[in-house]
Amino acid sequence: MSETKSGSAARVDPKLLEILVCPLTKGPLRYDAAAQELISERAGLAYPIRDGIPIMLVDEARTLDADSAHPTQAHPAQTSGSGYSGGAGH
Repeated sequence: MSETKSGSAARVDPKLLEILVCPLTKGPLRYDAAAQELISERAGLAYPIRDGIPIMLVDEARTLDADSAHPTQAHPAQTSGSGYSGGAGH
């Protein structure tokens, strides 16, 4: 008889969280328990956690909105326009 912990099936081992890094940037991850995701703010990606197992594949990750990726780092120099980010322009 295999015992399953119904309340903690989706929980991630804290020791595992300490050693996991983003596979793309090798940077730190933030655990979002409510969304069951590991957030890489550097990469702007959210890796899903399914049945308590982090899915650390870039192809499976959700792209974060600019607001949710860096909520405290606003870009005050942003200008409205067509979205062109090329040269200085005239």
